Amino acid sequence: MINEFKVKGKELLGKIEELIKEGNVRRIIIKDEKGNTYIEIPVTIAVLGALFAPVLAAVGALAGMAANFTLEVVKRENNVSDAE
Repeated sequence: MINEFKVKGKELLGKIEELIKEGNVRRIIIKDEKGNTYIEIPVTIAVLGALFAPVLAAVGALAGMAANFTLEVVKRENNVSDAE
């Protein structure tokens, strides 16, 4: 399942942290207004703690831009096993 959210630069980091805390997200893709991909985040690295810090720093740098972003969120299907 894929969801899209429109966010402004200052809301970007908070929305990503919120999505990660939900726990059913596989991948987050950050795109600009034109649909160009800035960064793809495999959320499985979020559970590795310190390894996720550089990714959040990069997202924070993007958030500092006065721009609108689209977050494309790939979620786990409830009926699909995690052993894929």
